Amino acid sequence: MLANVSKPLVKLVDRYLPDPYIFVLMLSLMVLAAAVIIEGKTPLEAVNYWGDGFWSLLSFSMQMLLVLITGFMLASSPPVKKLLNYIAGFAKSASQAIILVTVVSLIASWINWGFGLVVGALFAKALACKVRVDYRLLVASAYSGFLVWHAGLAGSIPLTIATPGHFSESDIGIIATSDTIFAGFNLALLAILFVVMPLVNRLMLPEEQDSVYVDPSKFTDNEEQASENQASERPADKLENSRLLAWSIGGAGLMYLAYYFFANSGSLNLNVVNFLFLFLAIILHQTPRNFLNSLNEAIKGGAGIVIQFPFYAGIMAVMMQSGLAQSISEGFVSIASAESLPFFSFISAGIINIFVPSGGGQWAVQAPIMLPAAEALGADVARVAMAVAWGDAWTNLIQPFWALPVLAIAGLKARDIMGFCLVQLIITGIIISIGLSWF
Repeated sequence: MLANVSKPLVKLVDRYLPDPYIFVLMLSLMVLAAAVIIEGKTPLEAVNYWGDGFWSLLSFSMQMLLVLITGFMLASSPPVKKLLNYIAGFAKSASQAIILVTVVSLIASWINWGFGLVVGALFAKALACKVRVDYRLLVASAYSGFLVWHAGLAGSIPLTIATPGHFSESDIGIIATSDTIFAGFNLALLAILFVVMPLVNRLMLPEEQDSVYVDPSKFTDNEEQASENQASERPADKLENSRLLAWSIGGAGLMYLAYYFFANSGSLNLNVVNFLFLFLAIILHQTPRNFLNSLNEAIKGGAGIVIQFPFYAGIMAVMMQSGLAQSISEGFVSIASAESLPFFSFISAGIINIFVPSGGGQWAVQAPIMLPAAEALGADVARVAMAVAWGDAWTNLIQPFWALPVLAIAGLKARDIMGFCLVQLIITGIIISIGLSWF
């Protein structure tokens, strides 16, 4: 049934969805126009908001670029390739491949969103080499696991309000993760989605004549890496092919991580994930030359991140500085009750996320509106906060901003997967809405 539903949507998206770069340009113009028409700002004010915020995500952009590059290099190392191929070997059919990649991606994203994005895409490529399956749906299934990140161990909103000194502490105090991430309603939603998402993706599997397959040879190395034992008279060549050099610096990196986790009780975050991937890649490639060969391949997919993320930073600045994001939130709050506020918080967060694709940034915009409303209406503050978190994660399914690393690793375009993601969006939106309102 879902295959018949997804088929026209896939064709529609394939025909009309532009490249993510075109999408972000159109989104920029829409937000600038809305700031002028809806919020009454002058064109000069709107453009100033946009320009002032354009470079505000440079640090985050570099982090995301490193997610792509370090993840690719780690996966291209011989030991990891063997491991991914081994796990992929458990899938004996297209249906099993879809289910397996969805479950793996859900688990990885619940642990850490950056980890989940990379692992899902890399595992999809490994499966495509083992099983004849529609590659578009395989990658869309890998990306669908990203839905649960904000309800997991690295969820920025629940972790923020559980941290002493957060900006809303004077209003709501400290809300422990036992009331958010590990609350009954949140765990129930996760359990349902862990069952429903693999089934939904499986049911979207196209018929043979409608499927798009990938040639496994596409994922093989184009060139053989230089031999580590290559004889050379040049000292520089010997250094480039030195296992000792790679293992020494790699060992130092892992030693730091061991101290960070065990002595300092450090938590998993994006910088730590990138650090771990980087130094594991250094060790597993065995020599600096092999590592650099992998880096040259990895960097090719980063163009979208480099050029598009500044535009999203500008969009976020306009949304926040002009009052557009606040107006959207206030509009939903004005028609809410104590019982319905989580639902409207979820919907408003989903809409704002299209323009402000950052959990932390979105919370900074919505918290000053949603939290006083929750207290005034007598609503459950923790549930409202998680509703915003779920809304932020929900529309990531159709937000090219977050799909860029996955698409770069997989070698696809946004239009290849967004038709399937639209079906996922509709079904999961209904489930999450019911869960936030009734569980």
